[in-house]
Formats: sequence, C-alpha cells, structure tokens
Amino acid sequence: MDTIHLVKKARAGDKEALLVLIMQQKQDYYRLAYTYMGNDEDAMDAIEDMIVIIYENIDRIKKPEAFYSWSKTILVNCCRKLLRKKKKILSWEATGEESREVFSKLDQQMALERQLSLLNEKHREVLKLRYYLDLDYQQIADTLKIPLGTVKSRISTGLMKLAEGLGGDVHE
Repeated sequence: MDTIHLVKKARAGDKEALLVLIMQQKQDYYRLAYTYMGNDEDAMDAIEDMIVIIYENIDRIKKPEAFYSWSKTILVNCCRKLLRKKKKILSWEATGEESREVFSKLDQQMALERQLSLLNEKHREVLKLRYYLDLDYQQIADTLKIPLGTVKSRISTGLMKLAEGLGGDVHE
C-alpha cells in the first residue's frame, strides 16, 4: 500500500496502518535515533517516544505524503529531549567504557568524534545527518525545519572547523 493511503487509514483510527507505516521505515528511524543517541537503548527509547507522539497526533498531519518527514522531525525532537534530560543526570560515568565503545576502534575515528563533540551542536547535527545518514541538503532542511541555505552554511562552517581541529588544510 502507498503511504498516502496508509496515512489516511491511520488518521481514521486504523492502528494496523500506522504500524505498517512505522515498520516500513524502521531502519531509517533506528539509524537516525542511533546517530543522535550513540547507543541502542537510548535510540530505542527515542523511537518509542516518537511512536507515542505519532499515535496521539496522527490526525493532525495535514499532508499525508509528508508523513515520513513529519515523523523524522518528531524523532529528532525526541532525541534532543532525551539528550537534554541525559545531560542533567550524567555523572563521571559518561566518560567510561560505554562512551569509548560507541566511538571506538580506530584512533582516527576517535579523533574525529572528539573533534565533532567540540563543534557547536547545530554544526555537529547537520554533519551527522549529512555524513552518517547520507541525507541530502533538502532532506536535512526538511527534517530540521530550517532553510536550505542555513543547512549549506552550517555544513560548510562545520567542515572548516572540523578540518582546523584535525590539523587539516582548510584552504583549497
């Protein structure tokens, strides 16, 4: 079944249609949540929160064809909310074994992650969406609800700062 038909059925109260919609994109949802959260448990928590919000608000979606963009925006917001909560309760354990495993195995990858963490959150966010999830600029703009020019600017600035931090040549 196509997305528009499933969304219309879900808006009419068909829980099975909503389940089909979510299951069709489950891997994309997981990758997006994992990119933000950094571990399986937190990613799944964010997805669960997204599903509840979608279930409670499916009747509010104006354009059925925009369901996946709408749902991914909800997921991003759920991830951000969980990260804010997590920041408030993190202790010294956050620098322990779990964090090292997430950004792990290669020294280069660890250096990149370390440098990424030093970037402003807005730059880090667009870089991860672009290079970890391979979203194009327009998809990033739609997901984050920001102008396309802002996405391009943030990616450009983020890449320059990342290159500077890694000791790379930022001049072409």
